[in-house]
Amino acid sequence: MLHIGCHLSVSQGFLHMGREALSLGADTFQFFTRNPRGGNVRPLDIEDMQALNALMEVHHFAPILAHAPYTLNGCSKTEKTRDFARRAMKEDLERLEYLDHCRYNFHPGSHVGQGAETGITLIADMLNECLWPEQKTTVLLETMAGKGTEVGRNFEEISAIIEKTTLSDKLGVCLDTCHVFDGGYDIVGQLEEVLHQFDSTIGLSRLKAIHINDSKNSLGSHKDRHEKIGQGQIGIEAFTAIINHPALRDLPFYLETPNDLAGYAAEIAMLRRLQQA
Repeated sequence: MLHIGCHLSVSQGFLHMGREALSLGADTFQFFTRNPRGGNVRPLDIEDMQALNALMEVHHFAPILAHAPYTLNGCSKTEKTRDFARRAMKEDLERLEYLDHCRYNFHPGSHVGQGAETGITLIADMLNECLWPEQKTTVLLETMAGKGTEVGRNFEEISAIIEKTTLSDKLGVCLDTCHVFDGGYDIVGQLEEVLHQFDSTIGLSRLKAIHINDSKNSLGSHKDRHEKIGQGQIGIEAFTAIINHPALRDLPFYLETPNDLAGYAAEIAMLRRLQQA
């Protein structure tokens, strides 16, 4: 069975998101932990979170994915920005402990001219400050397209962050199809080779989630502009191969395509039809 969902708004609460996901034909979903362009966070509603836990158990949800705000940049050259990143991540992780089967995804950040090596060290420092041995939420580093001074533009940079993190058993990776394609990994013509490279550099056991997005731009463009499934440069044939690949087919997939809810429902139904028995 294909485990798939889309990005939903947390504004109406956790139980509402769970019900909305079911109405779209999904068995998981993604949400922002706080304002994606700022620092505001919803009041903690433990009862609502527990109600979602019960709903997910009844309907056999795949792990849901909490997404950190875009403003979280643990490798900024500005101490104030790094401090916000540390505080926001720690607070997010503490709140997510009330949810069952939830993972936490974040963009590694931008080194802003300091160099990738410095950025990698600063990101690992943040993780070493925020992670604790008893936490149940796995933290996922997202693969990036490599625009500007982004860290995580290739598998080697993701691996270096993991290696510098003391509690690396708490870390995994979210592979974004648009990002890796824009970053120069040919998942259209060389999917096997890309997965082999991921496995030899990071390890496929670290791969815990996939952001499934088409790309408006060509291979290696470093642009990061998402497109609807089958309407971009990756194409429906490649996505059919991705969702049916033995190393990927059992992972949860999360749509971040430019869609409304009806569009997400149509994409979810289409991808379910494309999954082979």
